[in-house]
Amino acid sequence: MHGAGNDFIVLNGIDQDLSNITQEQWQKLSHRQFGIGADQILLVEKATRPDADFRYRIFNADGGEVEQCGNGSRCFVRFVLDQGLSNKNPLRVEVAHTVLTLLSHPDGQVEVNMGAPIFEHSQIPFNADGLASMQEFHEMLYALPLDRPASHDDWVGVVSMGNPHAVQVVGDVDSAPVLEEGPDIEKHPAFPKRVNAGYMQILNRKEIKLRVFERGAGETLACGTGACAAVVSGIRRGMLDSPVQVHTRGGDLQIAWGGMVNDVAQPVIMTGPAVTVFEGETEI
Repeated sequence: MHGAGNDFIVLNGIDQDLSNITQEQWQKLSHRQFGIGADQILLVEKATRPDADFRYRIFNADGGEVEQCGNGSRCFVRFVLDQGLSNKNPLRVEVAHTVLTLLSHPDGQVEVNMGAPIFEHSQIPFNADGLASMQEFHEMLYALPLDRPASHDDWVGVVSMGNPHAVQVVGDVDSAPVLEEGPDIEKHPAFPKRVNAGYMQILNRKEIKLRVFERGAGETLACGTGACAAVVSGIRRGMLDSPVQVHTRGGDLQIAWGGMVNDVAQPVIMTGPAVTVFEGETEI
């Protein structure tokens, strides 16, 4: 499946036991030449808490398990409905730290309540010790020194959408050094669990272009949580107004965020496509 070009292997872990698959086996399945090929693998399982209909787990192409995947959540709900695992709409699905509400629209678009963004450094997690910082409207920006020849500091806004993001504004996203700097930002010591590196070009107050170097997957054609994080950061910097159309290399997403109400962050709502490419069987 894919959501705006961000592609997934989606596995039914309800009718078969997939709990013993190793990190190396996840890597082989994700390999684009020697396996099926995917940015991430989504494993659909029975819920472990009473307020959810299902649970789903996310494994990056490097085999590591991660907390959240926005585009994957849309593919998840399309998979569950198409496979006849449920006829409920909306659905509530359990991920690592929260429960998401997913609504499938008749036109094939899927709307996801992604929950509220997280700014507390310890929860991202992010360690700002020793980093230069500056305030821009409501957003605190941090300079990330990169250990590269002729390197420069990247000023980033830091936010978690259940997974960590470092978002910077660039003049031209197509020429931004995503592949050159992305790996260094991903593994920057300020982020003990690594980070997704977002590059945002602002077209107008309602429209951006975005590229993301994803933690454990490299650059993907789209990143749902990255789109949410970019819009949240842009609104906090006073550059954007909700809702925002996000143009990724794989397609468009719409992100809406109500900002802060009485110092409480409101949930982010993401709407976008979810498409099945093919179905099949493989032996592990």
